Amino acid sequence: MTDTLVQTQLPHWDMTPVFPSLGSREFTSAFDEVVTSVQGLRELFDEANIRKADVPDVDDAMVERFDILLNRLNGIFEQMRTIMSYLHSFVSTEAQNDLAQARLSELQMQTVELSKLGKRLVAWIGSIDTEALITRSDVAKAHAFWIGRARSDAEHQMSEAEEDLVSGLGPAAATAWSKLHGNVTSRVMVDLLKPDGTTERLPMATIAGMVMQDPDPAMREAAYNAALATWPTVEVPLAAALNSIKGWNNELNHRRGWPDAIEPALFANNVDRTTLQAMQEACIESFPDFRRYFKAKARLFGKERLPWWDLAAPVGAESKRWDWDETASFIVDQFRTYSDRLAGLAARAFLERWIDAEPREGKRSGGFCMGVRGDESRILVNFTHSFLDVATVAHELGHAYHNINLADRTPTQRSTPMALAETASTFCETIVTRAMLAQSSGDERIGILNGDLVRDSMIVVSIHSRFLFEKAVCEQRERRELSAGELCKLMADSQLEVFGDAVDGDALHPYMWAVSPHYYGLPFYNWPYTFGLLFGLGLYKRYDEDPDAFRAGYDDLLSSTGMDDAAGLCARFDIDVRSPDFWRSSLDVVRERIAEFERLAG
Repeated sequence: MTDTLVQTQLPHWDMTPVFPSLGSREFTSAFDEVVTSVQGLRELFDEANIRKADVPDVDDAMVERFDILLNRLNGIFEQMRTIMSYLHSFVSTEAQNDLAQARLSELQMQTVELSKLGKRLVAWIGSIDTEALITRSDVAKAHAFWIGRARSDAEHQMSEAEEDLVSGLGPAAATAWSKLHGNVTSRVMVDLLKPDGTTERLPMATIAGMVMQDPDPAMREAAYNAALATWPTVEVPLAAALNSIKGWNNELNHRRGWPDAIEPALFANNVDRTTLQAMQEACIESFPDFRRYFKAKARLFGKERLPWWDLAAPVGAESKRWDWDETASFIVDQFRTYSDRLAGLAARAFLERWIDAEPREGKRSGGFCMGVRGDESRILVNFTHSFLDVATVAHELGHAYHNINLADRTPTQRSTPMALAETASTFCETIVTRAMLAQSSGDERIGILNGDLVRDSMIVVSIHSRFLFEKAVCEQRERRELSAGELCKLMADSQLEVFGDAVDGDALHPYMWAVSPHYYGLPFYNWPYTFGLLFGLGLYKRYDEDPDAFRAGYDDLLSSTGMDDAAGLCARFDIDVRSPDFWRSSLDVVRERIAEFERLAG
């Protein structure tokens, strides 16, 4: 660990405080302890006959049994989180690390066992008088929301044998396709023909960053062409993976009694359909405003419409190169304007090397934050020295701040759905972008505005195209598998629908279905980002209006995101997420930025 706040070299995260190495005695002992704990939990479940059944009235013995079971389960989840995160730190940065891949596969077998036991526990909870249980048990009372969700989940369960089979097949089916996508895409190398005629071989993650953010338009176009020329080399396994995961999910949805592919995602995010429809209604209304932004940006490039490689391109002074030390100091300083606690979290992350920032072969693209143990997190970004990267680091640090507020909750209490998981990250990203705007003018200001609007347009407009694409894929997959060509057409059609005449229809990105890992994991892992952005912007407005009152309730809100549904949590700040008006008010913030961008673009 360095003795200064910053580093000039892009850092790799330090996992040695967790375990010395993958082959260490400490890691092996912790891994074996998890295996033993899972086996012991199964014995306890069998002994207590925890499964769907006609259960007598809640008595003292049942209360004691529930308390023991849930406490044991939470303890194992805590152990599992640390080991899973440790292994994922290698798999996500060293795709060629066979030992990490092997140990992760072993650990997944234990998650299968936990999944089976979890299904039995849900079925048991659905069989008993949960109100009586919550009244008589302090443990149950502290987990009342989780128990209520378990009871609802039980209504969509198949038989125990069927659920057991689904869990057992997971590593060879559902999770296997996500793993395949990650392993294939992280190893893709691209031959980039540069504008000067030279060729360089680079990881796809690096190429993706160049397409979006390189200040040289010729280099962006070259990277775009190289990426589109390379994706077909891996389209067959990726199309097979996408068809398989969607077919798997469709079949399970039918058997579990869900009306469509979207409803389980709504349930998983503690969001109702009325809320989703209200948000999407407001978003669709805003698309003409975003198209004005795209057209204004196109004029800056001397074009009528934007090709894909210019959608996220820097303009003005946004093309400045941000050093890592400058990034670290700026973020910490701006976080301190909100609170010392937030600034201290960021400083700790930089000092203790929680962040892996260098793009390199074998490292997955994009960014994420994962909790490791206690209030400790690890953050992955692919830093290319742009302002968007600075905003991304702030965003992921927001997730880490969320994690420290959840640290005192049990694993089942802090299980935060995706829609609410973006709350702190959006808020922290907004702090940084607002600070940049406040300190800027002229050419620099338009650059920062552009960076902010790039984020907003990707999350509001582009993500809606991904929603439309996934919805179409799920519906068509009901009838048959789709070819890579058909997936490309659906992707391009969805992009045209939302971007309209602001983009060049001959320069879209039909392979975005291959780029994004989200299609290969949890269904509809897209609209929750929009929810998170707009909810975060709405919260920031509340902060602007009354900072002291906001600070008094914000940390408690973050600590409770796994203990209430979205509507209930939002009501704490007098927000009605079931009304389009709230979402329109959040988008009004974006409209103001678009109007200013148009004025500055001239």
